[in-house]
Amino acid sequence: MKYIVIIPDGMADYPCKDLFGKTPLQVAKTPNMDALSKQGEVGLVRTIPRNMEPASDIANLSILGYDPHKYYKGRGPLEAVNLEVKLDADDIAFRCNLITAEKDSDRLIDYSAGHISTAEAKILISKLDEKLGNEFIKFYCGVSYRHLMVVKKNRRILSAKTIPPHNIIQEGLSENLPLGEGAEILKDLMEKSWSILKEEEVNMVRIDLGENPANMIWLWGQGTRIELPLFKEQFGISGAVISAVDLIKGIGKAVELEVVKVEGATGYYDTNYAGKGENAIAVLKDKDFVYVHIESPDEAGHNGDIRQKIKAIEEIDYFIVGKVREYLKSNSARVLLLPDHFTPAELRRHCSDMVPFFISGEGISPDEADLFSESSASKSKLQIKEGWKLMEHFLR
Repeated sequence: MKYIVIIPDGMADYPCKDLFGKTPLQVAKTPNMDALSKQGEVGLVRTIPRNMEPASDIANLSILGYDPHKYYKGRGPLEAVNLEVKLDADDIAFRCNLITAEKDSDRLIDYSAGHISTAEAKILISKLDEKLGNEFIKFYCGVSYRHLMVVKKNRRILSAKTIPPHNIIQEGLSENLPLGEGAEILKDLMEKSWSILKEEEVNMVRIDLGENPANMIWLWGQGTRIELPLFKEQFGISGAVISAVDLIKGIGKAVELEVVKVEGATGYYDTNYAGKGENAIAVLKDKDFVYVHIESPDEAGHNGDIRQKIKAIEEIDYFIVGKVREYLKSNSARVLLLPDHFTPAELRRHCSDMVPFFISGEGISPDEADLFSESSASKSKLQIKEGWKLMEHFLR
């Protein structure tokens, strides 16, 4: 038996006024999702425990079968694993976004600095490490706007309250800065980053081109070194992950799932959907399990771009779900599809609602659903209240 998990990040949404009360998933043309859900079982699952933040790291740990209450240590350490940054026991890893700040109005304009390219970002992160880095602070370049900062021998900043920048788009900078013990260190670094980055040549060129400059960093998602049981030890099968983002690849590496590189996978609207679909099937020649993560619906949700969210869902359905549907016709296999969380385009932030899922393929009896959407799943009697139990349900 082969097992395929497809995660259209942030795909779930609320009814939109611009869509006459429908969600992007309901409006999108998704013949493959609809067909597979009709042949299988549809339900709801709580990927975000009630007392935890609605974040992708927590949600994807849940989906992979790891109880966040037991294993979650913060987002930074998971991304550090993929960047091959070795953390000592007392190191604190922070996610470090390059953002666009407007100082005159004290607003966070863009959580991604216009989805700055990795080549541009590398120049800026290197400059920050040169100016702000020392024996206790180090900056590491990731992908696009997503980077890492590690602080040594200062565990008190672990308890500082930090806020993800994608949750405060167009809100005030000063009212959302870190709070609590150690916060003054983080605020000082963020303020100094503004002075360093605002006149960097990379940003001057971006401004000339009408693009958002990466003129400040935003520090959040801190945590300590993480240790997870291996996926094969948990579930008895080998597998791989396919994703463009350090977070998912880091989780994969932490549990010894092979990380498959897909040429042209960007984590944005222009990602190589076809390449992800083709590689997912290719992986199954040697592996029993593949976890395919697609970031684009989440990015569209954060950008408040309903049309792009619909397009991303349709691309996923055609190039990835369609490929898997064909595979199921002639192979002993099973597929699980679900968003990790809600990212409503009208709110532009993550929400904690239970998300829709379907399981289809070998050994799965169809229920009454005839299409896949948030509303159809809400009618199902199949509801899994602890998300980390979904993987066991899917595999067994």
